[in-house]
Amino acid sequence: MDIKIPFLGDGIESANVVAILVKPGDSVAIDQTLMELETDKATAPVPSLFDGVVDQISVKEGDVVKEGMLVVTLSGGGTSAVASVSSPTPKQSSPPVQESSHPQRPSALVPPQINPQDLTPIGDISLVKAAPSIFKFAKLSGLDLTRVRGSGHGGRITWDDIKAYVISLQSQLSDPVNVPESPKQSVKPKIDYASFGPIETQQLSSLRQKISNHLSNAWSDIPHVTQFADIQIDHIMALRKSLNLKLKKTDIKLSVTVLILRAIAETLKEHSVFNASLDGDQLVLKKYVHLGVAVDTDSGLVVPVIRDVDKKSLQDIAKELDELASKARDKKLAVQDIQGATFTLSNLGGLGASYFTPIVNSPEVAILGTGMASFVPKYDEASKAITNHLMMPIALSYDHRVIDGADGARFVQTLTKNIQEFDKKWVK
Repeated sequence: MDIKIPFLGDGIESANVVAILVKPGDSVAIDQTLMELETDKATAPVPSLFDGVVDQISVKEGDVVKEGMLVVTLSGGGTSAVASVSSPTPKQSSPPVQESSHPQRPSALVPPQINPQDLTPIGDISLVKAAPSIFKFAKLSGLDLTRVRGSGHGGRITWDDIKAYVISLQSQLSDPVNVPESPKQSVKPKIDYASFGPIETQQLSSLRQKISNHLSNAWSDIPHVTQFADIQIDHIMALRKSLNLKLKKTDIKLSVTVLILRAIAETLKEHSVFNASLDGDQLVLKKYVHLGVAVDTDSGLVVPVIRDVDKKSLQDIAKELDELASKARDKKLAVQDIQGATFTLSNLGGLGASYFTPIVNSPEVAILGTGMASFVPKYDEASKAITNHLMMPIALSYDHRVIDGADGARFVQTLTKNIQEFDKKWVK
């Protein structure tokens, strides 16, 4: 019984073996963690799909592994996560097949030319609804459940859906004529940069390559619109100062980002189209608010996710944000730490940036960029006086297939109100 490297995550091609938790001769059970892997984004366990005894370990700590690579061989036992699952009994049995004295040899199927990009998950696996047995089957077989249309309650995937999907794949293989050809990409001319002067080449890190591919796809697939505005933050700065005085005896310190995240969560509850994903011709409106926060690390940009921000206190948000940022910089994020975001915040104010155009983090439909605040003089018509106010530049990018400019303007208006008049009930 072979244990192979499972699907590592969207855009993750390889991982490092950081810990092997078993040795030859050990008895293992289904779902027991055999080893731990580290990618550029997270750490992930490799579970056993069978009961048995470790016969051979094919890798060692520090090795680089890829999806589908054999890592552990088991003997004995034999009960598997998939074998223990009983498939639904069909209502009618199939008619008996008459054996022929001259059985016809089946013709070989010639698989069509498939673009490797077509094999990558097309959606967020955390949104898939299915029984644990189906998830285990998908993990063992390499099946992308985000491509399967669920017919059960609330879009839940059933075993009949799995069978129907496999049959459709087989029919495509048997009839390659109907499979659309992948578009041909133009070949860019090779440039000899050294002919112009001295150069130095640096290999892009694995994380930077993944960021490049993800953002290129997002930019080419999503028609972006970006709206800019300035929000007065005198009130939340004063509120933050007073709250931090009360929290002085604790190890929690509220940043401006924490208050902005809470204001975003309340704004998304009023403008649900920004808290959604586009799935073909359907708009998936999410009833939860999970916010991604862009974190700058030595290896590149990582976006951990804070879940249920609209239900948490400022102290809880601050604590979780600090923990996730530290894990991101130490490359200790788990896979679940970077999945399921409904909206993303990219705050470059601490780096002195002003306006910029953030790229929507697909499959989300919008992202907010914030810059460094500065004092701006404003004339008050009522008092006939000029006063200085701390203004924060923002940039809201969104998917124009889903969101119109008027929707974007209304979102900014509500967000401005929620920040400038930050409700004390959100403090908790």
